Amino acid sequence: MRSVRERWTERQFEGAEQLADICREISHPLRNPADLDPLMERIGNARYVLLGEASHGTSEYYVWRMWLSQRLIQEKGFSFIAVEGDWPDCYRVNRYVKGYREAGASAREVLHAFERWPTWMWANWEIVALAEWLRKHNDSVSDRDRIGFYGLDVYSLWESMDAVIQYLKRTDGSAVEAAMRAYRCFEPYGGDVHDYARATASWVPATREAEAVAMLAALRREMPDASRDGGEAHFVAEQNALVVKNAETYYRTMVETLERLIRFHGPDAKAIVWEHNTHIGDARATDMAHSGMVNVGQLVREAHRSEDVVLVGFGSQRGKVVAGRQWGAPMERMTVPEARSDSWEGVLHKASHDDKLLLLDDCASQNVCRAPLGHRAIGVVYEPAFESWGNYVPTVLPERYDAFLYLDETRALHPLHIEPRADAEPPETYPWNV
Repeated sequence: MRSVRERWTERQFEGAEQLADICREISHPLRNPADLDPLMERIGNARYVLLGEASHGTSEYYVWRMWLSQRLIQEKGFSFIAVEGDWPDCYRVNRYVKGYREAGASAREVLHAFERWPTWMWANWEIVALAEWLRKHNDSVSDRDRIGFYGLDVYSLWESMDAVIQYLKRTDGSAVEAAMRAYRCFEPYGGDVHDYARATASWVPATREAEAVAMLAALRREMPDASRDGGEAHFVAEQNALVVKNAETYYRTMVETLERLIRFHGPDAKAIVWEHNTHIGDARATDMAHSGMVNVGQLVREAHRSEDVVLVGFGSQRGKVVAGRQWGAPMERMTVPEARSDSWEGVLHKASHDDKLLLLDDCASQNVCRAPLGHRAIGVVYEPAFESWGNYVPTVLPERYDAFLYLDETRALHPLHIEPRADAEPPETYPWNV
């Protein structure tokens, strides 16, 4: 059977006009939180709602996920939000939103302490707004009904990657570039699409695992005398490298953590998950499946009844984004070029230049909707000049998600560590009283 990628690259897509017509016909306007009503109806009594993002640096993805999360909490009794973040850092936010003692004076104070690169993913005004809303909500309910905020990354993979690189910079600068190349298997976003799909899948394929193992071997072989500092510094760097090598366990443990959180919150608990599209969109609808890979969205779907799980993807045609040119580089506000015409974003732009919500059950049975098209993905590392050949994951959209929010033009996220301008105040969390 041909892979999704082979079906995407074998021929020029010829059904763009027809697909654009279908998308125009089934789309719902998306202007304010009230326009999420059709999605709320589609979610129904689901216990797991996974919300994606096409980049880690786009304001509208955070704001729409915030609005939807607020409605899920208020109207459907969801119990917590679990995000693509390190457990220790996010637990500090959890302590604040639940009003625990000595948890911090404000959400801005707590989030401003997120100083490890990429700081902007969670230390931003959009999350300040969400955290303050959660705190206000929790102050109005009983202790057992307080909404939690957790990081699914119990291994702190980002922190481990950074720790190894910082150690190498201090002890063996010549090994830094090799380490960064090895770690690009986790966060390339802007290079080869094959590498991108591998990066966000549930395990490291043999070729990439070999790089990580080689880097670990180099650490053992080339580092200064391990007796320095009692050998502890070397041990810590080696341990961090092992964490990265064991990425297969990492992704499965994220799902295990989600299930443990559900059990902790009781038999009626419901979970909201915020992660990148490539984590929450079903891997079987992309070229990841051809390499035998899975991701969080697929694992959750496989573990539960279809009516209990709703996957929601996001995408945009053009705009601004916050990212770095390479791992550890200063954050920048970058311009996101117009999407490729043969991509899902390109087709949705052709359908209309309006923001829109698509319930993908409405087109899943039509053959033209099952054509694999490119679907843009941007991470913390991004190079707009590579847009013409990178950043697109071949995707059968109605199989990858249950719903899709398309935003024609988007703005950059508002990081706390960039001096705020007049327009960088916390965004409106809800435009009216509910």
